[in-house]
Amino acid sequence: MASFVNILGRITPPPFNAPAQYDGVEYRWKFLVFRPAYFQTEAILLGALLFYVAFFFVGQSINAKKAEKWANVYRDLLKTQFSSPHVKGLVRDGHSDFFIFSTGRRSVASLHTIFKLRPYHDFLQTIYQTVWSMVDLQYSPRNDLQLDFTLFPSALSHDFVWAVVDKDELKDIRDNRWDLTFTKTSDNTLLPPNLSVMSEFADVTESIFKNTAILDVLKDPKIAPYFRSLSVTDQPRQRPTSVSTPEKHVILNLICPSPSHASDPSALVAALFPFVDALSKVSLRPETKIKLKKTREAFEKTLKVEAEQEKKEELEQAREDQKAAKRKAEDERISKLSSAEQQKILERERKRSIRKSQGKAVRK
Repeated sequence: MASFVNILGRITPPPFNAPAQYDGVEYRWKFLVFRPAYFQTEAILLGALLFYVAFFFVGQSINAKKAEKWANVYRDLLKTQFSSPHVKGLVRDGHSDFFIFSTGRRSVASLHTIFKLRPYHDFLQTIYQTVWSMVDLQYSPRNDLQLDFTLFPSALSHDFVWAVVDKDELKDIRDNRWDLTFTKTSDNTLLPPNLSVMSEFADVTESIFKNTAILDVLKDPKIAPYFRSLSVTDQPRQRPTSVSTPEKHVILNLICPSPSHASDPSALVAALFPFVDALSKVSLRPETKIKLKKTREAFEKTLKVEAEQEKKEELEQAREDQKAAKRKAEDERISKLSSAEQQKILERERKRSIRKSQGKAVRK
């Protein structure tokens, strides 16, 4: 008990000694006296805490309103295109990520609408992103919106990778989209000057522009502030480690508009559905089909070689681990023997080493 009292005595702060003279603001009520000048530090800390809490609630409200406004504006469009336009409604993952899952349409297995918004609810992250964007001109944090159409196999007439990309996005998309490494980047006179085409072969682009109406929509200046990329791909976005049946996707990446401008890209979003339906009409030259097939066969062969090499390395590592475990067990067994027996074993090992070295010398 005495030790507990001693501990309390050590951690209890000393009593506050109010000075005899005080000429600041003072509030009295009966025997209670409050002098604000003595609590300046506490007032600053409380103000900082209230600011942080207010920043959190305002920031999460901003992000929620963006996602909710988008969902409300495009609800009718999704209803006309899918039998289940909002399977679980607008799903929230944290305070800056939101999702809408739609399914039940010809040619489209599912549509994932993915919001990855800036962390306005997090004061420190917001400050970091703002300051770093001033230091690194290549760093540009944005509110990302992605519409990812997973297609049925029959929806894409041929396996290819193709994209239209805003030129400001080229570096970022090359760093984050492995599937687009199959393509070559070029300008196209049919597109606005701020857009580039990423295609495996020229006739892929020609056939897409010929058989779909997407070109007219991409020329609309109203979507320019929001458009990042539109891609068609039969390859995964990250490099695979094994051979598997790839999924086919149409992916639209946008900068998420503010709630007051949520309807600005509506023409582009609406045009995606006939665009997806028209992909089955894309026709390619026979030599292009052969080249596309060879490219994928060559990569699958590379994956198989890498998988075999990795399996071989794993087996070798397992053998090394097994040998190490045996050596450790043998060392533990020897350490328990008497010194005389240990000396015999060491002498036997020495003679064995001499014989091995002599045998190697004879073979040479």
